[in-house]
Amino acid sequence: MNKFLLRILVILVVCFGSSLAFVSCKSKAVAVNATKNDRRFSANKIIENYYNNKNEFSTLYIKANAHYATEKQNQNVTAEIKIKKNEQILISIRFLGITMAKASITPTTVSYYEKVNGSYYEGDFSALSQLLGTDLDFNKVQNLLLGRAIDDLKKGNYAESLTDQGYRLDDTSDNNTKKSFYFDADKFLINKQEITQTNEGRMIQVVYSNKKEFNEMTLPLTVNIDSYQKKGKAQINLDYNTVTFNEELSFPYSVPDGYKRIIIK
Repeated sequence: MNKFLLRILVILVVCFGSSLAFVSCKSKAVAVNATKNDRRFSANKIIENYYNNKNEFSTLYIKANAHYATEKQNQNVTAEIKIKKNEQILISIRFLGITMAKASITPTTVSYYEKVNGSYYEGDFSALSQLLGTDLDFNKVQNLLLGRAIDDLKKGNYAESLTDQGYRLDDTSDNNTKKSFYFDADKFLINKQEITQTNEGRMIQVVYSNKKEFNEMTLPLTVNIDSYQKKGKAQINLDYNTVTFNEELSFPYSVPDGYKRIIIK
């Protein structure tokens, strides 16, 4: 596993932006009853219906298969993701059962280390925001993993439209950075979200499918990320194999002795 792969996997959890050497994924169709998509709702009503969906848990444990690919390489790893809602996310990346990298994310700090090169990063979201060309925070990372809208939709200005599978909201506040959110016609859950930066030639698309209803929330079990920029495209596919809510979880994280710190400029 090289340093770039680690950063992609960490940033997958540490960000949702539009300036990575991003990800091209196999977009999987989401089955939605199109006959229910015959009513036109206002943007405010779509947002209201979306936030009426349950999202109530204290902790979440996920074990996933992760596939990463570019035009030059492919890599399959296992990802263990622990979430203490609104407080901490811990990600462990394993290859052939060996922990190769770990990341700890809180509302104020972002830390990760990778074993192969003996290096680590520690800081806040500002450096990663600059690297990725978009503002990042803990909530955006958490929402990305949960299949939730990365932005607080109640604070934006959106134009609504109908699609074959449901409803679409387009952010109208920025001519260069375009954000689109796609909802199913049944429960107004997120099927897809996209960010495009026209001037920079960047685009990221995240598709959610294989949704499963739990007592705490409806969670997508498949997350596919497509990303494109001038330097090329890449792909991350996540398949959640094990999901448990509200168990008592530990969040151990410490950088091994002797690792060299990475400075992101």
